[in-house]
Amino acid sequence: MVRWKFSRAVLAAFLVLTSPGLSVAETLRDTLRSAYQNSGLLAQNRALLRAADEDVAGATAALKPILSWSSQYSISGASVIDPHSVSASLRADWLLYDAGRSQLNVDALKETVLATRQSLVGIEQNILMRAVNAHMNYRRAMEFSALRYANVELIAQELRAAQDRFEVGEITRTDVALAEARLASARAGLASAEGDLHRSVAEFWAAVGRNPGNIEAPKSVPVLPSSVGMAIAVARSQHPNLKQMQHVIAAAEINLKKAQMSDHLKVSASAGLSISDGGSGLSESFTVTFGAPIYSGGAIASATRGLSARRDAARAQLHVTQHGIDQTVRNAFVLLDVARASGAATDRQIKAANVAFRGVREEASLGARTTLDVLNAEQELLDARASSISASIDEQIAAYTVIASMGQLTATSLKLGVKTYDPTQYYNMVKTGPTEKSLEGQALTRVLKDLSNN
Repeated sequence: MVRWKFSRAVLAAFLVLTSPGLSVAETLRDTLRSAYQNSGLLAQNRALLRAADEDVAGATAALKPILSWSSQYSISGASVIDPHSVSASLRADWLLYDAGRSQLNVDALKETVLATRQSLVGIEQNILMRAVNAHMNYRRAMEFSALRYANVELIAQELRAAQDRFEVGEITRTDVALAEARLASARAGLASAEGDLHRSVAEFWAAVGRNPGNIEAPKSVPVLPSSVGMAIAVARSQHPNLKQMQHVIAAAEINLKKAQMSDHLKVSASAGLSISDGGSGLSESFTVTFGAPIYSGGAIASATRGLSARRDAARAQLHVTQHGIDQTVRNAFVLLDVARASGAATDRQIKAANVAFRGVREEASLGARTTLDVLNAEQELLDARASSISASIDEQIAAYTVIASMGQLTATSLKLGVKTYDPTQYYNMVKTGPTEKSLEGQALTRVLKDLSNN
């Protein structure tokens, strides 16, 4: 009883979805907006990006003077006059010259920040693509459930008709049994469709961050490049995975250059001021230190060779990534073409199957067809409608897969109308390494507080 109540609810929901003016429909655009705003994965990787920004700030601090102070209190049993002594000191250290290695470290970390930004774009694409699939597959599950319910109702009518004809002797008990078996099979199909609907709701919640509303299928397919070649050209210039690898290679080359300069001269200066009440009074000091490694047991050469190998590996990975993206674009276009061809074929199939079903049912009423003929014709019509639903949804999914393969499945490119995350805002505030008490540091505190509340 519960199952049939649920089935009627499915049918009622489907009628609401397909009847204009009865409810406010939820479009794919609404689903994508919710997925972007509710994604914990995006929030996580935005925090990781801010951590990479702070690495740049920390490396920049190495180029600035470092001030420190210390104070000491001691008791000495050897003193007969005053065993207590207090001293304080102020010290400044400053790196004057290291052949540019510290600046190269900053430059490498900047490239890491840029690579992390592109990684964030790639994650955004994955989140939105998952939302597209969740939206479309929930719609598919809803329509399949409604279709299966209608199929059960239709076969039940055929069973009643077969029983009536059996009672008047027009058909045998075998025909009734065939109708009963087909009805049981239809109910099993409905139960399976209901299970798929429950799973699609769970996936929608996981992908979008809420339960689905009155889902509406897109009225048109998004505009796409006219050829695979054009799409590949766009992907090679805009795909975040390619851009990320380019920045990874740039960082690897900078790190290699830094390692090659590890045996260069390093000059640092330090100045100190100390005062003590123990009688020594005020003292000052100033020191300039020059140094460079003479022998490191081969560690510097080994590190250089290792970084060179990592740079070469990153270059090879760039080629692998590019070939993979090219193949993804081609595959997406193939899926799109298949879905379009399947949609056109199933439209013709539905028309023919509908005519055949009506004809067979009419002929059966005149005794020219068996009950099995009617059931088979009805099954063919059901299969054609299901194929048509899948082809339409698969076309939409394939179209958005093409967009994702080009690197354009983002909130900005899709013009979703949501407040997007600006990856440069936080970086611009921390790149100079502001202190906590400075105006920039206080502004950062407010920004972090706002981010924690969102």
